[in-house]
Amino acid sequence: MLELRPNCECCDRDLPPESTEAMICTYECTFCKQCVDEVLHNVCPNCGGGFVSRPFRPRIARRQGVSLEHQPASTKRVQTRYSLDELKEFCEKTRHLQPEER
Repeated sequence: MLELRPNCECCDRDLPPESTEAMICTYECTFCKQCVDEVLHNVCPNCGGGFVSRPFRPRIARRQGVSLEHQPASTKRVQTRYSLDELKEFCEKTRHLQPEER
């Protein structure tokens, strides 16, 4: 199950569970759409993959026990261990390839 991390790993912007700005990679690295587009150029700085919009977890349990109430979003904030310059350098080397070709 997705953690639904609460922030962008790059700029630390809040990304609550209902955010339409949250983007994730296959390892659930979480960044805001602005950082994905303008800083990372759709390259995950941790794995080299691409990003997709993070799905939403239902607020209301339409099936018993299945909702944000029963499986709350994570409150643990995550920050990238790389500097902004390291992020840009890594992403620049890979951004010319489509995610499915990386």
